[in-house]
Amino acid sequence: MAKDKARYFTFLLYPESIPEDWEMKLESIGVPIAISPLHNKDKSIVEGQEYKKEHYHVIYVAKNPVTVDSISKKVKSILGDKSLSHVQIIRQSIENVYLYLTHESKDAIAKNKYKYNKKDIKLINNFDIDRYVSLDAEDKDEMLNVVCDLIDDYGLANIRELRRFIRSHGEKHNLPTMHVINKVLRSHTGLIRLYFDGVYQERKYKESYVDVKTGEVKPPIK
Repeated sequence: MAKDKARYFTFLLYPESIPEDWEMKLESIGVPIAISPLHNKDKSIVEGQEYKKEHYHVIYVAKNPVTVDSISKKVKSILGDKSLSHVQIIRQSIENVYLYLTHESKDAIAKNKYKYNKKDIKLINNFDIDRYVSLDAEDKDEMLNVVCDLIDDYGLANIRELRRFIRSHGEKHNLPTMHVINKVLRSHTGLIRLYFDGVYQERKYKESYVDVKTGEVKPPIK
């Protein structure tokens, strides 16, 4: 039987079984790779053992569809026969696997797993999670509503101000980067322009035509 092929894989690396220059060796493969912080505080279910063996979670993006065996052989050829285990095809959301690198996925949070620092994620060969984020219609509608609310609530008058706001405060509002947001805004430029124009008009006349407390419509300023 033909073996399944895919482009997206995940596997574990064990520090005790990889060479000191393991990151450089992985980079030499020439494909995008994301590596978790060192998982050294994962609770063990083995009696008498507090933590699991230290390990890294890795996301590997192949150039073309290949098999699990192919990935395993390639990595072992440069890092050693005992370097990795649990090589699997990512069959669902690559974004969810990325969140699991730091135990910020819904499943990890539900199981109260130790949360690692996302700043310690290592990105090799220009790995960019934004390239692999997929949004369904409901996600896109919700994101558009949040962006429109932010424009209105914070008085953002143009796309540059929105971009700077997202860069500084996007995480607080559970928003991704502008790279992902732009995918949604492209289909709604007319609506976004109306919101920006509304903010601009209020700035220009220094007063809103609507009393935000009472909802009363005010006459235009002459």
